[in-house]
Amino acid sequence: MNWLSNAKSSLQKVAQQKSISPAMPIYEIEINALDGNPMDLSNFKGKFILVVNVASKCGFTSQYKELRKLQEQFSSELVIIGCPCNQFGGQEPGGSEEIQAFCSSNYDVNFPLTQKLRVKGSKQHALYAWLTKKELNGVKDFSILWNFYKFLISPEGVLLKLYKSTTSPLDKSIVSLIS
Repeated sequence: MNWLSNAKSSLQKVAQQKSISPAMPIYEIEINALDGNPMDLSNFKGKFILVVNVASKCGFTSQYKELRKLQEQFSSELVIIGCPCNQFGGQEPGGSEEIQAFCSSNYDVNFPLTQKLRVKGSKQHALYAWLTKKELNGVKDFSILWNFYKFLISPEGVLLKLYKSTTSPLDKSIVSLIS
């Protein structure tokens, strides 16, 4: 992975110059919203970020309701970012317009969605490389095994915890960290 070795090299140089951790800041990762426009993650500095790989045809899709409720409950402290992914059972087959229509009409989603992306494998998006690789997030390596895995990031941009699909977005282990 050429971008990974380049990123690590650049971060190590900056770390040497500024005496900071070589972990890549999440706020520097480039990602596009579902409509194709750039989503600037630095706009979320100072808030918790919950990143969730979502899918429209998954047994956990009903978690959209809980994600929406969580976003409403903590709107000033939290931003949820839904990342559509079709890597698990082909459960997100639609294009951007279909995904947006599904999320709006069925769950009235009130949080940002990204373009469909890959959360694992050789074409893994940089956001998920950061979330799953200790050398980038500075915390721990993680594996994503299904849809609706949730990553909680602190207001300072530190990866706090991974929650598996079976954990409700309203679970007290998530809510207690945010409140």
